[in-house]
Amino acid sequence: MTPPTPPVIIGAGPAGLACARALVEAGIRPVIIEEGLCPGGQGTRRLSGAMTKEATRFMGRRAAAEASARERSEDQILAACDWRPQTLAWGIFADRVETVSEGRHDSIPYDQLMIAVGATDRIMAMPGWTLPGVFSLGGAQVALKTHASLIGKRVVLAGASPLLYLAAAQYARMGLRELTVVDTARPADKRKAALGMAMTSPSTLLEGIQLLRELRRHKIRIVAGAALIKASGSERLETVHIRHANGALEAIDCDALAFGYGLRPETQLAELAGADFRFDDTLRQWFPISDADGRAGPKLWLAGDSALTGGRIAAARSGRLAALSMIAARENNPSDTQEMRQLRKSVSRLRRFQMHMAGAFPWPHAAAKDLPEDTIVCRCERVSAGDIRDAVRKVAGPVEVNRVKAITRCGMGRCQGRYCAQTLQELTAATSGRPVADVGRLRAQAPVRPIPMSVDEDGGDQR
Repeated sequence: MTPPTPPVIIGAGPAGLACARALVEAGIRPVIIEEGLCPGGQGTRRLSGAMTKEATRFMGRRAAAEASARERSEDQILAACDWRPQTLAWGIFADRVETVSEGRHDSIPYDQLMIAVGATDRIMAMPGWTLPGVFSLGGAQVALKTHASLIGKRVVLAGASPLLYLAAAQYARMGLRELTVVDTARPADKRKAALGMAMTSPSTLLEGIQLLRELRRHKIRIVAGAALIKASGSERLETVHIRHANGALEAIDCDALAFGYGLRPETQLAELAGADFRFDDTLRQWFPISDADGRAGPKLWLAGDSALTGGRIAAARSGRLAALSMIAARENNPSDTQEMRQLRKSVSRLRRFQMHMAGAFPWPHAAAKDLPEDTIVCRCERVSAGDIRDAVRKVAGPVEVNRVKAITRCGMGRCQGRYCAQTLQELTAATSGRPVADVGRLRAQAPVRPIPMSVDEDGGDQR
């Protein structure tokens, strides 16, 4: 009798690891595919060797101890799985995950697939954002955690994101004092959203307040309600220009900027696996459709921020919930245990918190219509805002972002639209006068990330 094909999990962040743990507890050995060398998502990214000795300073004594215990537990789970780090899942076809690892191709069959690949920084293009010295907020965190390096000596952290204050606190803990935080969210928006956040996740709200207090103790300058106008410099970043809430302009001298406006889900693999999509009006983004347990198709489950923004705790709980649903489907049992009901309720509550937080840290969609013509939107293909506007005006028939992409090549480069798609959507909508939901989203195409031109075609399934 042929043994059942093991479940395949793509992504070893909180959601993927929680899914793996539940499967292992049920006596199932899943395959875990992870592009990075180590497990962990953005919030649980492991520190490099150079940073490990600074863990208490960087995270605080309690958080450092919890991280150490969590990593030991993760390693135990991975030891019970078919763990495949440094493996890129670049496509999904006919119930097989196509991967590349160390120049070797593999095609992994599945009867059950769980995708938990997380999210990346949500970026709105602005003049000068392509200058050396400009990073995303997540990139600024990676520089510290992975490379034990500050992104500069005089740093501006900017945008509308809860990550803004966490990254600022981490930089302050590591001794940086020439640091300016530019929060583009209006204080009135935060006050309006505070009640909803307090009702859905008071502990998360408290963490944010504590970070703000910590920055004030370090005497870090915080500018509230300002708008990012542009970054400038001759050969690299020298100045960040902002407009204060009262209309006054200010030029801040600096050698590094990190900015972002929350998260955008990584949905390409979900689409290739057959997921349908819906537009969320509150978050102004497209998300794959799944049921309360994360099931998005007969063989497909989704969890974590690539399914719907919820944060680290919601990701882990949604990962476990998906695993329990997978086990129930595997055993042909009803998927309605008490634990599953509790997990559904918790995940739903934490995701509602994110909806309230979207009001506190709004995406600056209106900025797209005011972008100067020569602003680079697509860094990979050097496509400007003017190029996109011209293409929109030339489109015969309904305006749709994939048609604009075909004309301009915006989104066709190395990042496959990860950093330009959000601006492209808003700019297309603003230029055409159509709602952003009506101009669509960039369709996923394999490979979802660049792969080597020369790979071993005879790799086969090495499980």
